[in-house]
Amino acid sequence: MPTTTPIAPAGTPAPLVIGGRTLSSRLILGTGKYRSYTLMRDALDASSAEVITVAVRRERLYNDRNESLLSFIDLARYTILPNTAGCFSADDAVRVARLGRDLLEQLGNPGANWVKLEVLGDKKTLLPDPMGTVEATRELVKDGFQVLAYSSDDPIAALRIKEAGATSVMPAGSPIGSGQGILNRCNILLCMELLKQGDATYPVIVDAGVGGASDVAIAMELGADGVLLNTAVAHAADPALMARAMGHACIAGRLSYLSGRIPRRLYASASSTWEGVIGYIPGE
Repeated sequence: MPTTTPIAPAGTPAPLVIGGRTLSSRLILGTGKYRSYTLMRDALDASSAEVITVAVRRERLYNDRNESLLSFIDLARYTILPNTAGCFSADDAVRVARLGRDLLEQLGNPGANWVKLEVLGDKKTLLPDPMGTVEATRELVKDGFQVLAYSSDDPIAALRIKEAGATSVMPAGSPIGSGQGILNRCNILLCMELLKQGDATYPVIVDAGVGGASDVAIAMELGADGVLLNTAVAHAADPALMARAMGHACIAGRLSYLSGRIPRRLYASASSTWEGVIGYIPGE
């Protein structure tokens, strides 16, 4: 099994805290859509992610080669975040979340009481159903879950999900698997502004639509606390190399955000002052 040197350059940002869990990596990676479990395992390793998502409803423990997904995941290294992908109603999502909890309790994985909640509106766009998401969030919170809820980039919808008790709201950068990146930066900023009112530490994770490392960096530069992705790595020509790029981009974007970028200007601004330049007349 290949081992990748962990990504930890000087100045690595402070850990991310979600629901009492402290994570050094702000990248969350999915386990679906890979051409083989071996490619998945190598990509997870290269990313330096600590949390990985598994679709409880869709994931079979064995593939057509009789290989077990769990044989390719180091359960001592990764915390599994079960997700309710493929659910189109609140009732269905709640049922699948409970199945995921039962499975992880049997495995002894520390992610047993949390869930990435997806309640989708339709099969073509895979956009979230905001009312179904709020309903499922309320029910799961009452049942003791820490809910990380997939949302659109509608700031008010995101706020209502938080008010329903979500541990984290995860607005989409663009439709699932589209690779379009962050389509509406203003809405992502508004989501973060509303969600963090009264609690600057509330975790906001950008989820879905990432195509390349630059998309991750943009999300982090906007102030997102982390990024969750799957297809951009799983369908890359070299998943492990792309996963490593995503891990670096997550760190670079976070450091760029924390450092405070310069404002955008319409006109040029010289790197050096004009004072002392031969022939320069002050005021001209």
